[in-house]
Amino acid sequence: MAERRGTRSWRDHLRFLGPAIIVTLIGFIVAYQFVDPAPPKRITLATGGTDGAYYLFGQRYRELLQRHGIELEVRATAGSLENLKLLEADSDGVDVAFVQGGTGEFSSGESLLGLASLYFEPLWVFYSADAPADDVTEFRGRRLAVGVEGSGTRAVAMQILADNGISASSATLLPLGGREAVHALNDGVADAVFLVASPDSPSVKALFENSEVHLMNFERAAAYTRIHRFLSSVILPQGVIDLNANVPARDVALLAPAATLVASPSLHPALVDMLLQAADEVHGSGGLFENRGEFPSEKFLEFPLSPDARRYFKSGPPFLQRFLPFWVATLIDRMLVMLLPLVALAIPLTRIMPPVLRWRIRSRIFRWYRELLAIDPALREEADRARLQQYVAAIDRIEKEVSKVDVPLSYADQLYHLRLHINLVRGELENAIAAKSEQD
Repeated sequence: MAERRGTRSWRDHLRFLGPAIIVTLIGFIVAYQFVDPAPPKRITLATGGTDGAYYLFGQRYRELLQRHGIELEVRATAGSLENLKLLEADSDGVDVAFVQGGTGEFSSGESLLGLASLYFEPLWVFYSADAPADDVTEFRGRRLAVGVEGSGTRAVAMQILADNGISASSATLLPLGGREAVHALNDGVADAVFLVASPDSPSVKALFENSEVHLMNFERAAAYTRIHRFLSSVILPQGVIDLNANVPARDVALLAPAATLVASPSLHPALVDMLLQAADEVHGSGGLFENRGEFPSEKFLEFPLSPDARRYFKSGPPFLQRFLPFWVATLIDRMLVMLLPLVALAIPLTRIMPPVLRWRIRSRIFRWYRELLAIDPALREEADRARLQQYVAAIDRIEKEVSKVDVPLSYADQLYHLRLHINLVRGELENAIAAKSEQD
């Protein structure tokens, strides 16, 4: 009997809670449509040549992301222009790339997003002591290594040369960059080389070690920065390369675009945060041309700033990622969206369901009072024995049905009151029948 009542109680609760459960599930299904997919565990970063600073920085990024279980493929390329093409292509699988400032105009798409500028990347113009030059205008008729096709160096070099009226018809432009350009200058194949690179670049270091080449001072740096807004004027202080040998022997004015991090619009927001944290660690300490904490920055970008990057620069890393492992924080962050329907439904349900529950339980009890009230006044009327027997049969039926009613313990007193009232009406009926028998 107890087992049967337990089963009936379980079914009653299910019947009562079923609509609320269904509404909640529908809310979860709708909310799930707005949940971001889990971030991929592997992304690709396009850098530059293997002898350049971009590639070296890419290796450091790879090590930092690997700590959080993210595999970063570092892809060597010809440079910034190729990187932009890879980002815009649908099939090459590049998610993010180092891109040199001043090359954004070569992008054919409008969907790429800037994540941060990372550091100043000077334009180094080294020339042979055998072919001295104090200004770019003196490069007419010279052999110039201006960078390989697809490189950011070539893009900037061609603009600077064009500003001074120099083109392929007035100089020999060699498509050499990196180590090849360094060898060409050292071997006398080139009279000057253009390099856009970090001071940490092996190519730049190699040229400073050669006493037979000199670094050009851009005396008109202010003019260039007015003409080309992506350029900044920076000073290489005297002796900063080698204090003992006093290299350079004087302050040198240089032109410098900013190295930037550019992403495909499909890059997962959580990975934007991780990349910017890696950028903070790699570039945040400053360098020869940057103050500590100056980079990474939302300035000097040629592409629209990513909304996720804007939030990062405003508030820092996501709250959960400051205290939890990356994948745990990401999972919780995604699941928070799923809690919205639960919270939205819980408030009205907590107000609506208790009264509905009380009404449903009491309705199981009070429904019988209508029949009792219909019988009780009739006892005061003139009723024959047959009619009274019908009332008794009705009371028996009510009592039998009430015995099957199961309610929570908190409502048991009302159920027992109903049974007492049934017995009361039964007693009045029996008295009425007995009185009829005496009359007969």
